[in-house]
Parts: sequence; C-alpha cells; structure tokens
Amino acid sequence: MMDFTSRQVPQTEIARQLDCIEQIRMRNLLQPQAPKFFCQTFGCQQNEADTERIAGMLCEMGYTRTEDAQQANVIVVNTCAVREHAEKRVFGIMGRYTHMKDTRSDLTICMCGCMVQQEHIKEKIKKSYPRVDIVFGTHMLWRFPELLLQRINGSKRIFDISGDPKGEIAEGLPVQRDEGCHAWLSIMYGCNNFCTYCIVPYVRGRERSRKPEDIEAELRCLVEQGYRDITLLGQNVNSYGKDLGIGMDFSDLLARLDAVEGEYRLRFMTSHPKDASEKLFATMANGKHISHQLHLPFQSGSNDILKRMNRGYTKEAYLALIQKAKEYMPDLVLSSDIIVGFPGETEADFQQTLDVVRQGQYDVLYTFLYSKRSGTPAATMPDAATHEEKQDRFNRLLKVQEAINQQRQDAYQDRELCVLIDGMSNSKDGVYTHCGRTDGGLLVLVRGDDLQIGDFVDVTIEKTSLRALYGRALRKGYHG
Repeated sequence: MMDFTSRQVPQTEIARQLDCIEQIRMRNLLQPQAPKFFCQTFGCQQNEADTERIAGMLCEMGYTRTEDAQQANVIVVNTCAVREHAEKRVFGIMGRYTHMKDTRSDLTICMCGCMVQQEHIKEKIKKSYPRVDIVFGTHMLWRFPELLLQRINGSKRIFDISGDPKGEIAEGLPVQRDEGCHAWLSIMYGCNNFCTYCIVPYVRGRERSRKPEDIEAELRCLVEQGYRDITLLGQNVNSYGKDLGIGMDFSDLLARLDAVEGEYRLRFMTSHPKDASEKLFATMANGKHISHQLHLPFQSGSNDILKRMNRGYTKEAYLALIQKAKEYMPDLVLSSDIIVGFPGETEADFQQTLDVVRQGQYDVLYTFLYSKRSGTPAATMPDAATHEEKQDRFNRLLKVQEAINQQRQDAYQDRELCVLIDGMSNSKDGVYTHCGRTDGGLLVLVRGDDLQIGDFVDVTIEKTSLRALYGRALRKGYHG
C-alpha cells in the first residue's frame, strides 16, 4: 500500500521562494510607480484561500492590488473544475484578458487552480491561448514566485502542473486577506473519497493535514488581527488527522482551537456524512466559539444512487446523523448540497431525495444539475433521463425547499439573535443600514445607531423574507 503521510515542503525550498520574492521586489522598487496585480477566483472557498496566498506573495513582491484588470501588470486567474459552466466562463474571460496584450507588452497573464491541473486543459491553453504566460497546478502554488521570476527573466511560456500527486504542505509563505470580519483557515488539502461524479481528488491530490500547532498559530494571529468569523476549510474536514499519525481527529482539533481566547466565531466546511460523528456534535454543542452551523451534503436520497456515487452511507444513516446533530444542538442551522439528474436517476430516486429534504428541514440548500466531468467514473455511466426531465425535477425541488425555507425563516419572527455586523446594507428603504450574520450564518439586515463593522450585536427580528431576516439592534456584546 502506498504511503500518503502528509509531508511539508522543506524550509530550504520555502527560503528559495522567499528569495525569488525579494528579487522581484527589488526590481519593482526601481519602477517609477508600483506595478499592480489583479486576481480573479472561480470556485470554492479553498480556491479563495489559495488566491489569498498568491495575493500575499505578490504584495511582498512590491505589487499593489487593483480591482481593474486593465490597470494590472500581472493578472492571475484561479480556476475551478467542478462544473462545466465554470470552465466555459474561464475561457471566455481569458480571451478578453489575452487581447489586452495587443497594447500591453508588460502584461503577464497567469492561470492556476483545479481546472488547469487537467492535462487536456493544459494542452488547450497551449494551443488556443498562446498569450497566457504561466500555467501552474494546485500542487505548484507554493512555487509561484519562482515561476514568475523565470518568466520575468525571459523564460519561454511556463506550464507546470506536475508536483507530487500526494501533494505537499507549504508553511511560511505570506498571505493577503481581504479587510473585514471573515477569514478562511485551511486545515487540510485534497480528498480521498473519489465520489464518482467529482474531479477534486484528481486535481487536488490525496488528503494531507496541516500540523495542529501550525493551524492554532494561524488562528491566534487571525484573532489578534481582528477577524471575527473564521471558517476552517478542507474538502472533508472530518477526515482531518488520519494521515498525521498523532491520535488527533477533527473533533480534537476543534476543541483545541476553541480554547483560544478572544471574541470570534469558528465554523467549518465541508463535512462528509460518512465521517461525521456524535463526538463532533458534542464538541460543537459544548464549544465556546464554535457556531451551531453544519453543512452536511447528502447529494441524493436514493440508496441506489448514493451507492453509484460512492458516497459511503445510506439515506437512513444520513437522516439518523442529522437527527443526532439536532438533539445536541436544537438551534442548529443545517445546510446541504444536492445533485439532481445523476446518471441513472429515476423519478422514484428523485422522490427519495424530496423525502430527505422534507425530513431534514434545511435552512439552506445548494442545488445543482449534474455536470459531467471528463475523467470521472460517472462520465461513462448510462443515462436515460432527458434534460427536460432533469430540469423539471430541479424546479420541483426548488419549490419544496422554498416552502420549507419560508417556514424556517418565519420562525425567527420576534426572536432575539446575536449578529456579527460585517457590512453595509443595500436595503432600498434606507432603514436597515447594516448587514450581518447570525451564529448559524443566516443573513440579517439591521437598523440601529452607532453600529460598526466587527460589532457583535443583539438584534430582535422584526420581519422575515426568503432572502434575509430584518431586525433592530438592542445592545452590543459578545456571547461566547
């Protein structure tokens, strides 16, 4: 059996990247004005976290960030491979960016992320997008400074989607997060589950966990910097620690992080049902900072479809799991993912999915029509259902969830909730001036005096809608 124990990038290699950063910084100091960079991210929260690393490196190189691609000297597009629609959007936008080189000889265009980790995508970029300068995969993100320096020094176009398929963890590189209350904190990378519809294990590699002391140190830094809502990230956080061999699972890590003092909330995603446990729910219920929010994708309510998806659990086991979670946390805010139209799905299978939705009583559902991914087992499975049939099922699912969602939202009427103010409202009436999130992550528009972003505020809910709750601020104060 192959050894997939997590490995860290040697510090000598990290030092080499830091040296490349310094060389580029010295070059940029000689420019009349600081050069600019523009980043665009597609896909999941892990991609967002990866972009923060890339932005951190670019800032250390002496670039300043711009939100206008036309003003940038370096453009980085971080791609997603989960759905076909995302790939089409990426190629459409890359066409526009590469045309900018007609008048911008100093422009460097980079593509990275999950999509470009695929060999056939790399070849398409080589042939059809000759003005893309650097293409690097998910395993090579930590080598970005070296690749950029090579291109600046006159190297030919660079395509690097190699790297260890097991992946390595790079610690000690800079990160540039957005201002505000929210922060992503990656605790692990990759996936071992190989769901038959999913490309992620092929493009992000096998599971590898960061050391708990590195995670805790980063959390402490985030709390000191004033971040108030911190999300732990992993393709399957419930698998954390299996590769470390130190006897620590995700529940243990969560309890360790919860012990860090400060005014903040701690949440996580994504959890795989086959690895979720009563121990995890007890840790959440007993935590001081851990939000009572759980994203637990079930994908389908049909045991036959779940088996063909290689999900590793049954409908009955899943329903028992969420019932147990609600017993520990009666105020739990529950969300899930559903795929409609998986190859071979029948109307009877779909009815089983609707049954789970009705029993689960979800606050939020993320619903998707099946998207075929080249290279996955599901891509070759027979499928008799028409697109029209799948779309009809999708529409019916939305109607069922909309009714549940309205009922769930209405139940908050006149209740008092603790809300983290995280932005300004775009409410047209001008009454609800700020917006924020509850412990469970629900959106609340808030009215009140002297509200500041980053405040924890007790709010009484005055009205509800499918989209949001609306409330009046009562008092400030953190409730840990």
